[in-house]
Amino acid sequence: MDREPCSGTRKGATRVSAAANTSNAPAGGVQEHLDRLAIVVVTYKRQELLSRLFDSFATLTQAPWRIIVIDNEASPATEALVHSANKRFAELWGAADADALGGTDRMICVPQYENTGGAGGFSAGVQHAWKLGAQWFWVMDDDVEVMPEAIDRLARWGARYQVVQGSRLDYDDGPFYWQYQQLLRLGIPNPLAPADLGPEGYKRMNSLCFEGGLFSRDVVRKIGFPDARFFIYGDDACYGYLASKVTECVVVADLILKRSRVVSNWDIAGKRQLNSTSDTNRFYIMRNRGFLARYLREHGDYHRVLYGVGTFATFSKELIRLAVVDRTFKTGIAQLVRGMRAARRIYRDRDWTPMPPLDEA
Repeated sequence: MDREPCSGTRKGATRVSAAANTSNAPAGGVQEHLDRLAIVVVTYKRQELLSRLFDSFATLTQAPWRIIVIDNEASPATEALVHSANKRFAELWGAADADALGGTDRMICVPQYENTGGAGGFSAGVQHAWKLGAQWFWVMDDDVEVMPEAIDRLARWGARYQVVQGSRLDYDDGPFYWQYQQLLRLGIPNPLAPADLGPEGYKRMNSLCFEGGLFSRDVVRKIGFPDARFFIYGDDACYGYLASKVTECVVVADLILKRSRVVSNWDIAGKRQLNSTSDTNRFYIMRNRGFLARYLREHGDYHRVLYGVGTFATFSKELIRLAVVDRTFKTGIAQLVRGMRAARRIYRDRDWTPMPPLDEA
């Protein structure tokens, strides 16, 4: 799946020692389970990575209620892989209770007959899990592997918070820093947000990453489904921003995932990392600033001048990425400019409306 990875770094960015492997979740109100937890996986033409992810599911110390695989390729190979895994997990975990539609399969493949991108995939996956009656949504791409104790660790935080982002390792087992704080007036991630989550093992966030993010049904009810119109890039950060408007969201030091795919990058002094990307992503990086601006306006956090500064900073960052990581300007600049023009059209669209909250008795 052609999806821009969440910004991160490898070496020395995050302390993942005792806090990563022994939960620092609040002692009061600790729970051991996440009721009706649905894992939502979005995949596209990467059956080998998907198979590795399924293998890691088999190591979980708790069984998820449902695993929903959104296949943006509608591939018979993916469907067969899910069918095989469903039989495997039925033997491993036993029968699952019936969902709201009467089904008892623990794994469900939902083919998409056109590629809706990561944003469309996660929107479809959360919608499907919602219809089945899921109470918690744990979302991820196909290029990760889960830690055996991941659900246990998330459950302890889920006793107090409705939105939780666990920590990850990079593909080489080094720590992976994620920019969990957005500078809203600029509309960009805060590159200086502390990587060390402190002795408490968590910090508040106003973002989210659909690579391991966890959120509750009540949050979905209040802010609606993820916005499929983003296609790729920025949909998860915007969803986290919206969630932060209705509840307290936290990023925690507990490890839950490891990335399973190597991505070319530029290591910046061992503290940050600029990943390689594609012209397709470059277009959406700039275009989707139009969607983010609209949501910021809806909630009174938009500042025209400062947001323009943020757009300039984003464009400059992409020029640096072109020069240092991808090392080509042949078509990249044209895609960045095209994306900015598309963002302007979105911002001026009088018919645009945000994703609506959900009515639920």
